[in-house]
Amino acid sequence: MTLDSKVPAGPLQNKWDSYLESVKLVSPANKRKMDVIVVGTGLAGASAAASLGELGYNVKAFCIQDSPRRAHSIAAQGGINAAKNYPNDGDSVWRLFYDTIKGGDFRAREANVYRLAQVSNAIIDQCVAQGVPFAREYGGELANRSFGGAQVSRTFYARGQTGQQLLLGAYQALLRQVDAGKVEMFTRREMLDLVVVDGKARGIIVRNLVDGSIEKYAANAVILATGGYGRAYYLSTNAFNSNATAAWRCYKRGAYFANPSYVQIHPTCIPQAGDYQSKLTLMSESLRNDGRVWVPKKKEDVKKPAHQIPNEDRDYYLETRYPSFGNLVPRDVASRNAKSVCDEGRGVGAGRAVYLDFSDAIARQGQKAIEDKYGNLFHMYAKITAENPYETPMGIYPAIHYTMGGLWVDYELQSTVAGLFVAGEANFSDHGANRLGASALMQGLADGYFVLPFTVGNYLAREKASGVTVEHPAFKEAEADVKRQINGFIERGTKGDTTVNEYYRRLGEVLWDKVGMSRTEEGLKQALGQIAEIKQGFETNLLLTGTSESFNKMLELAGRVADFIELGELMTRDALHRNESCGGHFREEFQTADGEALRDDENFAYAGAWQFKGPGEEPALHKEALVFENVELSQRSYK
Repeated sequence: MTLDSKVPAGPLQNKWDSYLESVKLVSPANKRKMDVIVVGTGLAGASAAASLGELGYNVKAFCIQDSPRRAHSIAAQGGINAAKNYPNDGDSVWRLFYDTIKGGDFRAREANVYRLAQVSNAIIDQCVAQGVPFAREYGGELANRSFGGAQVSRTFYARGQTGQQLLLGAYQALLRQVDAGKVEMFTRREMLDLVVVDGKARGIIVRNLVDGSIEKYAANAVILATGGYGRAYYLSTNAFNSNATAAWRCYKRGAYFANPSYVQIHPTCIPQAGDYQSKLTLMSESLRNDGRVWVPKKKEDVKKPAHQIPNEDRDYYLETRYPSFGNLVPRDVASRNAKSVCDEGRGVGAGRAVYLDFSDAIARQGQKAIEDKYGNLFHMYAKITAENPYETPMGIYPAIHYTMGGLWVDYELQSTVAGLFVAGEANFSDHGANRLGASALMQGLADGYFVLPFTVGNYLAREKASGVTVEHPAFKEAEADVKRQINGFIERGTKGDTTVNEYYRRLGEVLWDKVGMSRTEEGLKQALGQIAEIKQGFETNLLLTGTSESFNKMLELAGRVADFIELGELMTRDALHRNESCGGHFREEFQTADGEALRDDENFAYAGAWQFKGPGEEPALHKEALVFENVELSQRSYK
């Protein structure tokens, strides 16, 4: 199958405007007859549901939490990018576009990335109008700060709570439509299957997480905005409830999964403290504006307190190796360098940490200025580690954070299943092989506020009322499949002696060790074997208590782990087939003389989209060639 990206013809700068001028419209009278399902109420889902409700569609919005306000978008700290050029430092839509393409190591679709940069400025205007309390300069102008991978200050922020404040803005827009009767909100529901009728997405099957009942919902189109799959690694910066089940079940219904091996490791996280942890804590990338990253030059100094190591014995390795960008290199570059110095035996703490030191910034600006910019982040670090970061450097180490892979979508954000649209981190579209900091919030709101309202309408304008209801045989078949799997977990769970969480930990360890910051052909092949062993044990020796007709956290987790096991296999397979290094995908066999990622543009300048072929069958790989007409492919350098 040839993947049709549906990118409009014409110059890059005109593609989105041309699309908007030719898009088909739905009349207000017909919108009232159309139902749209939105799964997920983070920034992408909440903004999409609010916008479609405002337009007059009947929207059903689903979230796994008890409130949309608990979506994981709330955890984003550092900021949101836009090309407004308020600091007058040379920024532009083109420069934001180029930085994003380059930051993704030239593995993203040009047209989607340029559109993202185009609408970025409107996002800020929208959020300011909603009352989002962005930081401001003394004179009242919106403030900006720098993030990795850019030499301009384009990141808008609300101290260290940007995600929370943006989500509250989208939440109030969503609740306005709930109050108006245009959006119906369903909380504590988990999507367990997609219903496809005649090749088109027509509804979903969900489980009520409170009472265990299975529910069916029909619609004219479905929007998936359920986030990424970083929790496949067990330990990540994502909330424990974050999962990939909705996207994975769509994959099994015909939606292709693109670039699953593109996983981002965030360089600025609090190191793991013990086996009891279920997640890791992110420290915002914004801290690298003022914090300097270093380790001791000599291995024998790693156990010394930081203040006892003189400046001449410190290795500020990012500043030395990347003088143009210094501590603000992209996340994949910073993460690999942290791993490298720790592998050399120069890691501090327990050996898996580097210092993020604010002593120079405090001496230069004063502690009050640092408190004003990062106070809540410093407070959080102190609460977790019992150390005062104003007096001693923070200890940080890379952790799984974001996934650039996801369901394949075309320019309209529509998957290979007609009527199934995918937004935010759940799709693969905008970040290539590495996401620049502060771009996730930008993409989520761009998709929900400024893209989907047009592209979904363009699809629905061609659709007549389907007449499909939950009584259609396809709904009954999908419901039976869901119940069959759930009952299988319950039945198997009475016979084994190993808990779901134990299998989950084992999977996470394999993925982190073999499909993490660096990969090798040998390690990836070992991972495939180890994942197969985990899968075998999970299917034959699972211990699970409780029933399916009630609140049951372990049953929820069993379904997610079953999906993570299969997804982990696909991630490994994708990493194994891609014989190059690019962005977050670093194959040790393919690197430059000085240890940087070495791409193979002749053979791998494509998005690799995998098609499910059935249980036990190898998936089929389809390729979307990435054509670069506006940027020159070059070896990415931040030196």
